[in-house]
Amino acid sequence: MIMANEYFLVIKGRPEGPFSIEQLKGMIVKPSDFLKTADMVDYKEAHEIAELRELFHFSQRSVAPQYFAGLDQRWMASALDWFFVGGGFIVLAFLAAYIIEDKSARLIIALSILALVPVTKIIYHIVMECSPKQATYGKQILKIKVCDLEGRRISIGRSISRNLFKIFSLITVIGYLLSFFNKKQQCLHDIMAETLVMKDRLL
Repeated sequence: MIMANEYFLVIKGRPEGPFSIEQLKGMIVKPSDFLKTADMVDYKEAHEIAELRELFHFSQRSVAPQYFAGLDQRWMASALDWFFVGGGFIVLAFLAAYIIEDKSARLIIALSILALVPVTKIIYHIVMECSPKQATYGKQILKIKVCDLEGRRISIGRSISRNLFKIFSLITVIGYLLSFFNKKQQCLHDIMAETLVMKDRLL
């Protein structure tokens, strides 16, 4: 039985193991060696794994993004996020409509609640995309995340800029279509904010 903290190590191009942490201590593991646990989808370099960085005193290096999310993945993630954010407000609107007896007040309150959905969604994106996960729940399900041009987590300021710049992508429409014409599949708001949406192949 493979334990959660046991690692497969790529040695001379072939995966070997699994090795326990104690076994790895007695081996010469380099920062650029590829390892994975049974729970990981793909291999990570040793310096990218917090447990191994601490064990071998590695410093984490910047890994340039190589795999980028397509527009289909991004739209699917957005649809999921609309469902998560909008669903809660729709329930509140129905509850308000059910509890309040006055028809005009009921309509006003229900519409006011629904009007909060776009604002809440923008705040949700800003907060989640600069969080340690670097992704909204929709993006996490699709295993994609937002990063800067070097694959690092973005700041709150850049996250705000990126999400405000989305207005230009929506207004022009071509802002989203730009992703088909560049290798990194950046939309207009990504180019303006200097961000990427990458496939999280290493998780």
